[in-house]
Amino acid sequence: MNRDRSGADAAAVEAYLAALPDAQRAALQALRAVIAAAAPEAVDGISYGMPAFRYRGRPLVSYAAFKAHCSFFPMGSQVLEVHRDRLAGFLASKGTLHFTPDRPLPADVVVEIVRARVAALDARR
Repeated sequence: MNRDRSGADAAAVEAYLAALPDAQRAALQALRAVIAAAAPEAVDGISYGMPAFRYRGRPLVSYAAFKAHCSFFPMGSQVLEVHRDRLAGFLASKGTLHFTPDRPLPADVVVEIVRARVAALDARR
């Protein structure tokens, strides 16, 4: 199920990232790498105009850049509740984490969130 990152979906993500200011691009590229390492079977592409990963055909997580921040969308608030204390200052809404290039999300928490999402999707099968 691994998709060659040079495919059309990955090219769309690369185009999205290339259009960003340097600091946001670097922050989202780092986040993308952490997600890909945590879920090597996931496929990246664009969904709803944002970079996103799919796992076994289902939405896993997405992320995006906005004027004043970047966002990470774990596709549900339940997984965020588990890490609420470690995410203080990043929680923006029920299912979204806001961060900036100067204050990125902790990579270890991103890994835990992604792996929890993979486990949740596997449990649905």
